[in-house]
Amino acid sequence: MTTAGSSGRDEPVETEDIASGESNIKLTETADKGKNGQRTPVKDVAETNGLSTTATTTGNKKKDELGQLYKPGVHVWCKYTGDNSYRDSQIIEVNTLKNGQTNYYVHFVEFNRRMDTWVKSTDILDSSTNPHDPEAKLTSGHGDAVAMLKQKRERRKEGVVEFVEEEYGEHNAMDEASIREHEEVTKVKNVNTLELGRHLIDTWYFSPIPKELYPEGGVPILYMCEFSLDFFRTKRELTRHYKNCKVRHPPGDEIYRDEESNLAVFEVDGAKSKFYSQNLCYLAKFFLDHKTLHFDVDPFLFYVFCEFDEYGYHIFGFFSKEKFSEQGYNLACILTLPSYQRKGYGKFIIEFSYELSKKEKRVGSPEKPLSDLGQVSYRSFWARALLEALQTPAALQQDKLSLIDLACITSIKIEDIILTLNYLGIIKYVGGQHCIYATPEIVTEKLKQFSGRGPRVKADLIHWAPLFVDVKKDKWALKSKAHDFQQ
Repeated sequence: MTTAGSSGRDEPVETEDIASGESNIKLTETADKGKNGQRTPVKDVAETNGLSTTATTTGNKKKDELGQLYKPGVHVWCKYTGDNSYRDSQIIEVNTLKNGQTNYYVHFVEFNRRMDTWVKSTDILDSSTNPHDPEAKLTSGHGDAVAMLKQKRERRKEGVVEFVEEEYGEHNAMDEASIREHEEVTKVKNVNTLELGRHLIDTWYFSPIPKELYPEGGVPILYMCEFSLDFFRTKRELTRHYKNCKVRHPPGDEIYRDEESNLAVFEVDGAKSKFYSQNLCYLAKFFLDHKTLHFDVDPFLFYVFCEFDEYGYHIFGFFSKEKFSEQGYNLACILTLPSYQRKGYGKFIIEFSYELSKKEKRVGSPEKPLSDLGQVSYRSFWARALLEALQTPAALQQDKLSLIDLACITSIKIEDIILTLNYLGIIKYVGGQHCIYATPEIVTEKLKQFSGRGPRVKADLIHWAPLFVDVKKDKWALKSKAHDFQQ
């Protein structure tokens, strides 16, 4: 019988803590084992954050000793767990526990909002010991999103082009008022940690899960069945669920299976599996900030990626796409769970989305805006795909290779092709047209930078047919794009 925290796999999980906003993942060796192999009670987890109202930890209470109670909006020097240094932080919210201890939800000014966390008063330096400049500029508590937006717009006016960050920033689809409203509503995470299978994952952002799952404003840990994606408030509820749950894989059709890599992909129709699809969206919101949550999942298909073993299929990521997109999007939302990042799975998911576009005989592009990690993954994938296309025998034998030729080979939109080649520095605009300037040696050398690690999609293992949609003219079909390009 498989229970949460013991899915039959006892190998240790790599722990990573990446500063500068890349990610902030803290995993235990197993979901319910401590460093010494002893079972760790859930209450111990609760005592490490400010969401609990029943924590029993005691200790040095700075508020009692110094008579200080920091208010929201105040800047302080707070210990950053990434390197145990003290950094400029802003108090977002204050929570006093039943035992009198005061905890603070802080934002580290130099980092992405995903690094925001609850800290104890003992993690904050006394202002008399290390005073903070009272003239320091106060931010919104969520980074300088608005300032960055203004800066980007000014740079556009100056004609400055930046590859991904400029065109596909997280905030580009939102005005300043929308950014402030979004950040106010989601300023404090409602779940600190998510237990999914054998992983304990620190969440990054607020997710609009049903209120009954966090009736007191937040919970230190939320439990989730990795097979059915049901949410539970307590470990006891999850254990009881596992005793009766017979599900060991996502719903829908298995459209890809690689026995060598132990990877599988399932296609889930949002109209047929609404509950599962909605919970996928809730799960994604824990790790994606500026992404619209679709409660109406009927128009979407979800592609769920799993590692499989004798105990079942363990989800590591997914992407969704509209059944038909007028804008030519081949991907609406993409997520690689933090516990599976840095394995090359992000590019694997992206590559799979383009393999489906090839079978549809369409060009495609992801829905904007992309998250910061999504931007990095797409930039790397596009570069690798285009450099590999330039190395194909057909490309090497041609004196001239047009952009539409590259689009037909890769199914990447021409706009994305131009941006990527410009980023690589191998395209010039001469005589009213774009020309690629790169010898085979240059292409080979640049490709080494993007080879990376991780699995590759084996197109012959995809057993899938495009969904038939009755459309008079599909302007994103390769035939249509070739005709438009010739015009």
